[in-house]
Amino acid sequence: MSDGVTDALWPAPAPARKRGPRPKLSVEDVVAAGIAVADADGVAAVTMQRVADELGAAKMALYRHVRGKPELIALMLDSALGKAPETDGDNWRERIGVWARTLHERMTRHPWTTELVVTRTVPGPQEMSWFEAGLAALATTPLTGAERLDTLALLSNQVNSSVRQAAVSADPEASLAAALAPIMETHGSRFPHTVAAFSETGESGAQDNALGYGIERILDGVASLISWRRSPSDPK
Repeated sequence: MSDGVTDALWPAPAPARKRGPRPKLSVEDVVAAGIAVADADGVAAVTMQRVADELGAAKMALYRHVRGKPELIALMLDSALGKAPETDGDNWRERIGVWARTLHERMTRHPWTTELVVTRTVPGPQEMSWFEAGLAALATTPLTGAERLDTLALLSNQVNSSVRQAAVSADPEASLAAALAPIMETHGSRFPHTVAAFSETGESGAQDNALGYGIERILDGVASLISWRRSPSDPK
């Protein structure tokens, strides 16, 4: 049985268009309107009627291009992620670092994508390009296929968490520090290590670096495993 989402993401080659006036709408128009709605009000606000209103079109006109909301949401996610960055060279760490930071930039533009990347079941062409680019960056390492995929998952989770936090507060660490300030002033003696850590962070100006710190520590661990694998004493 045909799956609507798969068919939408991976359509068969379209037949040659017959002569006549061009359609007023295209799949790309519908997807772009859906993204505009999600950017403004969240993915929960995306309905076929709302998208039709955004386009100034009749709701039924959308169904000529997109079978329904599940297909539209899948196409929106794939379009929002866009094509993965092309990196080359032998420095796997630099390449995968660019991969992770570019993913963060894309998802930050469209924070609603964080809700979908953990629930989607069928990746589209753009999302597949992220798999391919990430795995290509790690191809020169001695990591197994499963370990390369797990590395991408760890980095993706770090990015996802960072984007979700930023969607709640532009500066999560500063917000937490502000919330803790009156508590620390009154009860600071009970939490000396917490007081010291936040004080040091404020003095050094190193706030809100969770994304970079997380990416680099993940890559430190991966680098350690790679080094161990390349060691002459490694039985593998």
